[in-house]
Amino acid sequence: MSKIAAAFGINEALGQLGLQEVNKGTSTGSNYFGSGEAISSFSPVDGALIGKVTTTTPEDYEKVMDKATTAFKEWRSVPAPQRGEIVRQFGEKLRELKEPLGKLVSYEMGKSYQEGLGEVQEMIDICDFAVGLSRQLHGLTMHSERPGHRMYEQYHPLGVVGIISAFNFPVAVWAWNTALAWVCGDVCVWKPSEKAPLCGVACQNIIAEVLKENNLPEGISCLINGDYKVGELMTNDKRIPLVSATGSIRMGKIVAQAVAARLGKSLLELGGNNAIIVTPDADIKMTVIGAVFGAVGTAGQRCTSTRRLIVHESVYGQVKEAITEAYKQLKIGNPLDEKNHVGPLIDTDAVKMYQNALEKAKEEGGNVLVDGGVLQGDGYESGCYVKPAIVEADNSFQIVQEETFAPILYLLKYSGDVENAIEQQNDVVQGLSSAIMTNNLREAERFLSSAGSDCGIANVNIGTSGAEIGGAFGGEKETGGGRESGSDAWKIYMRRQTNTINYTTELPLAQGIKFDL
Repeated sequence: MSKIAAAFGINEALGQLGLQEVNKGTSTGSNYFGSGEAISSFSPVDGALIGKVTTTTPEDYEKVMDKATTAFKEWRSVPAPQRGEIVRQFGEKLRELKEPLGKLVSYEMGKSYQEGLGEVQEMIDICDFAVGLSRQLHGLTMHSERPGHRMYEQYHPLGVVGIISAFNFPVAVWAWNTALAWVCGDVCVWKPSEKAPLCGVACQNIIAEVLKENNLPEGISCLINGDYKVGELMTNDKRIPLVSATGSIRMGKIVAQAVAARLGKSLLELGGNNAIIVTPDADIKMTVIGAVFGAVGTAGQRCTSTRRLIVHESVYGQVKEAITEAYKQLKIGNPLDEKNHVGPLIDTDAVKMYQNALEKAKEEGGNVLVDGGVLQGDGYESGCYVKPAIVEADNSFQIVQEETFAPILYLLKYSGDVENAIEQQNDVVQGLSSAIMTNNLREAERFLSSAGSDCGIANVNIGTSGAEIGGAFGGEKETGGGRESGSDAWKIYMRRQTNTINYTTELPLAQGIKFDL
């Protein structure tokens, strides 16, 4: 274990999470099958090996699915409020283990410790939401056109829900899906990112303990590990009626086609190319805070990260100067040190992607306002630390049209009224998050109207990054159209059924049809 890990208490955290043996390449935890090759998890913080997790073979996968399908037959018959009680207990375990799990998230993924703790808090919050939801899985009652008949609808569990999550939120996105799926009566099979596998095993250990304490089958929560080939086992499996996948647009299209080919359902949370519009009536101080955090938080590796800043020409110079000065104050380094604002990218492949994007922006005519580059030397041994960059660009640049998972902010200019800015914002294939900074009520309402932002999330006077679990999270266009977390997102995890009851001694047909025998 490295000096940084030792100082931060990573060994102790691993012990609390039941991960004492991961350094030996053996996956620990109930209901985890992995007899394949080992995945080595290296921390982007210092490049040190944290541990190894064995991968799931096709034979292992069949064992997992056997346990999951068997568990579903029992779990679906448990009353929903009782299922909510299990989720409540899971949330309590998370409260007890918030600190060690937050440390692991921070160290394995590279986000700040405060963000790691915040991610675990999101898990706790969605558990609280799901507990309340377990008593509100309601359908509608409708009037029948036939006398003596009653119509209503109800929702039933789907079955096995497959979850594919990304490295940037290695635990929260799984919880968003699984907490709701559990109270809906589903069981879950989860493939976490191979770039943060230890977080997945840690979560599995926590829920396995809850299930054991309640004498419930392990198969309610299952874990598989590996690369895309393991994910393909789920996407092509007819025993999994719903696959929830978070990742790139490229990955999402592959998943969607595979699931659609067997007429399954998919919930997709894919790329974002999020913009903040800055109008002449914007509060510049608020704008800078929102834009900087949105662009550099989690080193630009959030799906809601701010990629584009679309500024009216009348305040362009002011905003440009203010945000350039703000970038000079950023501290880049060990994310476990709360004095630093920006941590590392997930790995050196992400660094190469960042470098290529900057080169393409220059080739297309972009003007670099704040230089990027890879940091080297003491404290940057992992090779994953880069400098947040700002590039003056045009929305038509090919690289601006793409999502780069790194701290690169494109500064764009618009003239005329807010419609011109909205047009630029919408002129990308992604449609996740968006924001407008303005104190003009008409501009704000125009932005939120049906002719305004085409994104799944549209904010006024806050940035693009971050979301509360109470609202449904997701986006439109090539972001996939999926919705997770709050509101009525729970319905995707259930099947709808319309029921009609005839309590008379007659059998009238609908639409007044006569069929006399």
